Amino acid sequence: MGRAHEVRAASMAKTALMKSKKYSKWGKEIFTAAKSGVPDPEMNQTLKNTIARAKKDQCPADVIKRAIEKAAGLTSGAMKETSYEGMGNGNVAVIVECLTDNVNRTVSTVRAAFTKTGGTFGASAGFMFERKAYFRFNELSEDEALEALLNAGVEADVTTDEAGYTVVSGDPSAFQQISDALAAANPDIDYDTNEVSMIPTAKVSLTPEQQEKFQHMLDILHESEDVQAIYHNADIDEDSDEE
Repeated sequence: MGRAHEVRAASMAKTALMKSKKYSKWGKEIFTAAKSGVPDPEMNQTLKNTIARAKKDQCPADVIKRAIEKAAGLTSGAMKETSYEGMGNGNVAVIVECLTDNVNRTVSTVRAAFTKTGGTFGASAGFMFERKAYFRFNELSEDEALEALLNAGVEADVTTDEAGYTVVSGDPSAFQQISDALAAANPDIDYDTNEVSMIPTAKVSLTPEQQEKFQHMLDILHESEDVQAIYHNADIDEDSDEE
């Protein structure tokens, strides 16, 4: 069949593996959202929003269904949420949130990612972040978003990031109020991000060498299906460590 066939086969296998890992992570995120309340998207807004983001990322319907059924106790398999902190290369604060059926495996993977790239696993980092309801989009300008929030009587911070996106952040308990206010201003709003996230209180600059090592740590963590989210305060391209 020749070299060309081998290259195509290897490429297809790599693509299939990447999709499998992506869908596995979506399944775990949907499971977590379903466990946080009622496993019904019509009665659980967090679950509804998570499913919407998964579908936008072309996550198959059967993956979504299985995750919800698992959370509802209709299928077997125990999952545990874990969170780890540490300092990455260049003194970057890092929080890694995981969902796993094997804590020993997960902690070993996360620890190795830190130690192999010059970081310190277990160092306190959480105090350098604030948990916020976080929205990023470009369908409304900063002024339009601020007006929508004021009209709805919702308190939140509104800024424009370096990429030109409008960013709204507020108290996690106000997530749904913010979402409703923005949707009222533009029913067709299509969020780049809408989630409760850990926002750093200050950023850390890295040298090119430090950034290369730190990115390697992120790559190692992203390889693990147990890792659901990584938060850090490195002043680098925000898209560089996304899935």
